[in-house]
Order: sequence, then structure tokens, then C-alpha cells
Amino acid sequence: MNRYCVIMCGGAGTRFWPFSRESRPKQFIDFFGTGQTLLQMTVDRVRRLVPEENIILLTNEQYAETVREQLPGISQEHILLEPARRDTAPAVLWAAHHIAARNPDASFVTLPSDHVILKEAAFHDALRQGFEFVEQADRLLALGLPAKSPNTAYSYIQKEDRMPEHPDIFRIKTIAEKPPREMAEIFVKSGEFLWNAGIYLGKARSVISAFNRDVPDMASRFDVDSVCYLGEEENKFIGDIYPKTSSLPVEYAIMDRAKNAYVLEADLGWSDLSTWNALHGISPKNKEGNVTQNCRSLLYNCNDCIVATESDKVIVAWGLKDYIVADTDNALLICPIEAEQRIRNIVNDIRERFGPAYT
Repeated sequence: MNRYCVIMCGGAGTRFWPFSRESRPKQFIDFFGTGQTLLQMTVDRVRRLVPEENIILLTNEQYAETVREQLPGISQEHILLEPARRDTAPAVLWAAHHIAARNPDASFVTLPSDHVILKEAAFHDALRQGFEFVEQADRLLALGLPAKSPNTAYSYIQKEDRMPEHPDIFRIKTIAEKPPREMAEIFVKSGEFLWNAGIYLGKARSVISAFNRDVPDMASRFDVDSVCYLGEEENKFIGDIYPKTSSLPVEYAIMDRAKNAYVLEADLGWSDLSTWNALHGISPKNKEGNVTQNCRSLLYNCNDCIVATESDKVIVAWGLKDYIVADTDNALLICPIEAEQRIRNIVNDIRERFGPAYT
């Protein structure tokens, strides 16, 4: 009962446009036709380790109704609504105070809501080991995955000094965010770097202490009597301070600075599902390497493409190689996979030229 889970589900997911929209980001979409969205899959995955009453959802206030509809079993008290987008550091700090106000002895794990974990048994084993590790002392822990390719869309953790009593746990030397291709290749070849899963564990008090030590300006805004994190007082307090808080990733706020930060190396069959290419990589393919997501299609002389539609429209393509074809009711994307990192910029261009209805 001292273990909690905070699921971060407020991101916009623009790189999955046109399926992922400002009004319905990717975490709220059923990509695989299973009847479950990515968010619902994340909650189900963690229920075996954390009681449902200890699961906390942290999202932007514009997604409040969507979260309640998809997860009616989560207590209203444990749906934390950000009044402004401020990256992950303020969100994690708020969650730590929210939990500590209810249980000063608590430890918690933060999980992204839009990742895919294919090896659930390994995931559960890693979290159990992680909880035990942070509960034994004042420690912070990240989960790192074997870096299997020089992916420039991922964050990397450099490891050093293996823990003698924990052969899969290392001290964190540094964290590198989305390196250029040449640097990512060096990282992978060195064997010193892991992909950063964005999964972190620590006791609530340890997390708060790390912020007090390493990000005092941010920490001071949240450092108030615990009554401010209980009931209606919490909404009023957060509504006042959150928009004034600086925007900062938790990686750079504490995990890259703290002397008590470690990484657990685990192979979880993980994908952050951040792009169409990532979805292509984990989906079943035909002999030409093509992926079709819940749609009718005829693909002639096409190789290594991903084709998706939200309707019963038939998609016909000829002569495409390494392309994304994604069709919705009011938008169609035809884009080389190699250019998908520009989709975020494309969405900004669409918003400026055609308005928010298309983004």
C-alpha cells in the first residue's frame, strides 16, 4: 500500500498527426484494434503491482473528460489536471507532494501513458526490483533499455559504476537528449549508453529532496503545508502557482544532476511509439514489409510502408517505398518515413494556414 504509480497522460503527440490531434492525442487512441487505448493498456499493465486506489493520472485540464471516460475506476481525487503545459519536472514534483501529503512513507513510479511494452513479465520484475531498490535508501532510479540502434528521437543514459549487490543497476553518469545521428552511433557502439524509457522511481520524500537541492527555485513554489495538497485546496493552489513555474524536463531537473541517481538496465520489449516509423517497427508486416492499420488497402509494388485510415475507405497505392499514408476525415498525410521528424513542423504550418480544426 506504500507503492504508487503516476501515469503522465497530458502530451500532445503531434508527430502522430493526423491520427493524433490536439483534442485527442495518441495516448487516447486504440492503435491496434484491441478495444483498448494506449492509456488503458498502461493502467492495466501496472494494476498487478500497484493497487488501483494508488494509481494517479496527471494530464492537461483539457483532457479531463476523456480521462474520466476511459478510466472511470480511477478516483477523481487522483486525476491531477495541469492548468498549463510545463514539461515533466513540475508534474513529477507536484505528484510527489500530492502523494507525500497522503502517505509520507510512499514510493512511486512515473510512467508515460503512450509506450508499448511487449515483455510484461520483464516489466513487472523490473518495477519490483526498482521499488525495492529505492525503498532501501535515499535513491532515484531510471529504467534504461539496451540501445539497439542509433535512434535520434530517443534520450540516452550513460551508465557507470555497477552496483555490486545489484548487477543490473548502475550509477548515472549523464543523460543526453535526442543526439544527432553521428553522436547516437558513437553512443551505441560504446556500449555505455542505454535508451531512456522515461520511467522513474523514488520515495516521495527523496524526489522532493532532490528538487529542493537541485532546482530550488522551482521547489520553493511547491514547498508549502501539506494541507495545500488535499481536497479543493490543491486545485486552487496549483491553479495559482503552476502557470508561473518554469518548463523543464525531469531528466535535466534532477536525474542528470543528482548524486544518488541510478539506472536499472532491463529489456522490456519497449517502444515509446513516438512516431509512425516506431509503429511500423512493432507491427505485423506482409512479405513486402508493409503495415496496414485497420484498413482496406491494395498496395502495388510498395515496400516498407505504413498505411492507416480511420474510415472504411479503400486505400490504393502504387510504387511507394518507405512511405507513411495516414488518412482521417479531414486530413491526409503522404510522407517519406525518413522525413517524419518534420511532422511537428508541418502541424505548426497547418495551424497557421488552415486553423486549429485540422491539428
